This record gives sequence, C-alpha cells and structure tokens, in this order.
Amino acid sequence: MHNQTLILIQCQDAVGLVANISNTLAKYQLNIITMREYVDEEANKFFVRVVCNGLFPNQTQLANSLAEVLPPSAQIQVNPSNRKKIIVLVTKEHHCLADILVRQHFETWGAEVQAVIGNYDTLRSFTDKFDIPFHCISHEGLSKEDFETQLIAQIKNYNFDYIILAKFMRILSSFFVATFENRLINIHHSFLPAFIGANPYKQAHSRGVKIIGATAHFVTDQLDEGPIIVQDIRHVNHTYTVKDMVTAGKEIEKAVLSRAIRLLSEDRVMLNDYKTIVFE
Repeated sequence: MHNQTLILIQCQDAVGLVANISNTLAKYQLNIITMREYVDEEANKFFVRVVCNGLFPNQTQLANSLAEVLPPSAQIQVNPSNRKKIIVLVTKEHHCLADILVRQHFETWGAEVQAVIGNYDTLRSFTDKFDIPFHCISHEGLSKEDFETQLIAQIKNYNFDYIILAKFMRILSSFFVATFENRLINIHHSFLPAFIGANPYKQAHSRGVKIIGATAHFVTDQLDEGPIIVQDIRHVNHTYTVKDMVTAGKEIEKAVLSRAIRLLSEDRVMLNDYKTIVFE
C-alpha cells in the first residue's frame, strides 16, 4: 500500500479496544480510512484490520505503542510486505499454474512467483515462457521421506511467504506440513468427502449432482480439512457431460485459488484456530 499504513491485530477481546486503537493512531496523526473488526465471542478473541492515510515511518514504534493499550500477547503487524512471494508446486495439470503466471505477467495482483516446482517435468516449457525458474523433483523410485527431503531443500533455497499447491497431486507428510505451518495453500474440488479418489467428476456425473465447486484452504495434518479461505460453486444440470463438468470444475478451481492468493497478498486473511477471518 503506497502512502498508507496497514495494521493487523489479533488479541483477547476486552472493553474499549477499538477506542484504544483509534486514540493511539490519532496520537500519531494517522487518519483511519477503513477499520474492519470481528469478535469471536466463543473464543473471546478480537481481530481487526486497519488502513490509515499516510505511511508511518517507524513501524516498531507504532507497534509498541499499540501493544501498550492492548491485552498481553497481542499479535500486531504494521505494514507487512505488500508483495507476497510465493512458490508454486505442480504435477501435470496446467490450469491453476497458467492463471497464476498470467496474472503475474500482467501485474494484476500483489504476488510474485519465485519458482515453480513439479514432481513431473510436464509444465517446464510453459513456465520457461515466463522466465520463472522451474525445478523438477521426481517422486518416482523414492520413499516419501526422501522425496520430501529433496523438495524441502529446494524450497528453502528461496525466500517466500506462501507455498501454493496448484493441483500438486501428492499427499504431504505431517513433517512437511509442520515445516511450513500456516504457509501451505491448497485447492481442491468440492466433491470431498462424497467422491474420493480417482475420477471424482465421473463419480459425480453418475450420481447426477446439481452443483460443482472448489475450496481453497490452508493445509493441515487433516487431509483437505484445513481452515477454509475461499469457496465457490456453479450449478450444473443433466445436460452436462463428464467433460463439461471437468471443464467447469477447472474454471472454478483457478478462480477460487486466484481469489485466495489475492486475499492473502492483501493481508485480508487471519487464522482463527480451525477457521479463518476474511476481511473482504
């Protein structure tokens, strides 16, 4: 955000938090443009995203001043980077990767792809067109542990904020997920858990489903059950063939993943245990 100050806070809820935050910002002549807050009453937790006019030069000073008027252990971020660095993991499907790289090429969002890593070489030539590094780390002939060791080593060659699983068709171990906790983002179709395994669209077609969709979420130890960032659906009917459903599903997947990346790059997503707070 140019010439603006962004502040993200999460802490225990208490009386007067909004007033305390507003008064502290006023002390530094920071005018609030937007202030979106949410209270999880069950957990007694407070979340707020504040945008102010003017770029405050001393982030540490402002964070310390806010900490003085907030409950202990408050999490405070002032002006996190507005250009989020991402690494994209892929297998063979191109639709999500293509959407990400085209958006980066035309600079339509605040995300920068540092590298693409695939367990097949299929998408190398496409990635090369955008002058982005592509690394192939094959899983074939390797144990999961050895494969992930090589994958982790390659990822750690880069500075990044998030790892995007753009149809990366490998189940990740608990160790891998813990290594990159709260930084792994996945996209999958909405048929889970009803239609598991291969050919979910064929299974859905045979059952005559009337909606298809996609979910973008943080990755946890629970397969495809991490905190949800974005979901969307599309209505279908009896005229749709399996191929039609697959095509529609891919369109929804790339749109949902793109929206999730945009929300993350704009710091509009806060984790709240098994859920997310999304300030759209």
